[in-house]
Amino acid sequence: MSILTKLFGRKQDDRAVARPLWHRTVEIAREKEWYRDCGVADTVAGRFDMITLILSVVLIRMEREAELIEPSVRLTELFVEDMDGQLRESGVGDVIVGKRVGELMSVLGGRLGAYREALAARDEEMMAQAITRNVTLHEGTEPLLITRRVRAFAAGLDLVPALRVLDAEIGK
Repeated sequence: MSILTKLFGRKQDDRAVARPLWHRTVEIAREKEWYRDCGVADTVAGRFDMITLILSVVLIRMEREAELIEPSVRLTELFVEDMDGQLRESGVGDVIVGKRVGELMSVLGGRLGAYREALAARDEEMMAQAITRNVTLHEGTEPLLITRRVRAFAAGLDLVPALRVLDAEIGK
């Protein structure tokens, strides 16, 4: 490798390994059934809630396999990158973006903990409560609809081997 390539060459994207999984996570979170059948509000807040919900379930799955720990960090970085871009696109200024991204990471962390606890307990009511607190639903929506679909998604994800998770072969 020449010195010019070293100086001006493109840096390898460490997040490339998780990019297909990030895109698939967002695709799953945007499936019409969440909004049409489960009562999630199809708003900016509702879409964010679904991304954090699906991302949390994927990250919880990735925690259980040593080879998926590092890619889970990259997946989280892609979440941060996407949220940063979304904030900037919506007109949030540079000075505020960092603070808002920090707040969004805190939200993700809290939700991750709540969903991890509910999934580990295998308690439908506990998951319904976590969803009620963390997902923007249409008024009168029964949280058990989304709870059951999330639990089915998590159960299916548990059956997917690590390399297939990383290849984004999930939720099919």
